[in-house]
Amino acid sequence: MALQQAVDQYDCIAQQWRACDGQIEACLQAFVPHVEAGAPQPTSVRTWRSSRSNPPGFDGQAYRDAMTGVDLTQIDGIDSLTALQVMSESGLDMTRGPTSKHCASWLGLCPGNKVSGGQRYRIRSKPSATRAATALRLAAQGVANRHSALGAYDRRMRARLGAPQAMTATAHKLARLVYSMLRSGTAYVDARQQAYERKYRERVLTNLQRTAQAFGYQLVHGENIDGGVASTL
Repeated sequence: MALQQAVDQYDCIAQQWRACDGQIEACLQAFVPHVEAGAPQPTSVRTWRSSRSNPPGFDGQAYRDAMTGVDLTQIDGIDSLTALQVMSESGLDMTRGPTSKHCASWLGLCPGNKVSGGQRYRIRSKPSATRAATALRLAAQGVANRHSALGAYDRRMRARLGAPQAMTATAHKLARLVYSMLRSGTAYVDARQQAYERKYRERVLTNLQRTAQAFGYQLVHGENIDGGVASTL
């Protein structure tokens, strides 16, 4: 009897889930009526594959492409359901925010900037009731083990700030990427992990050179005994 009740409960939840998917598809159909319902999903070249066990039961990519002109699922961590959640909360008109920083601040993904006596005493991000921020934070958890620029950034932030702050920082970067794609209509191109680490190393060396010049020194590059690159003053 207990097993039969569990099966009946599962069937009831599955039926309600399909009804919810049908309602979402009807809402999307109202925005883009020219898209045929149940059209086959086009082949995608994305490298990210979601691990969700409850994807939407309809072709969401066809509706998203017709509404935005870009494929947000090309970004690591963002799947079809996350893209729909962000679009439903933030809308498609990104001109209301002058820059991507304003969009991230509206989502509550920016650190606090309260200053007293020249020191910041509150660095926690402000609370936000929008579901888009929650969706982006969940998406940020899925890029930690990815061999991409976002994955390398998340791992560097985890080592520097800890897991909670790194999740918010990665969600902040995802929000700015989504804003850029919806605002300009450009596609997302992953720079890969090696390119990100190379740019980070170049940025660190540039800062070291600027600091050395401020103290009257000159940073010289050379090779050490092991054949690697070394920097001396």
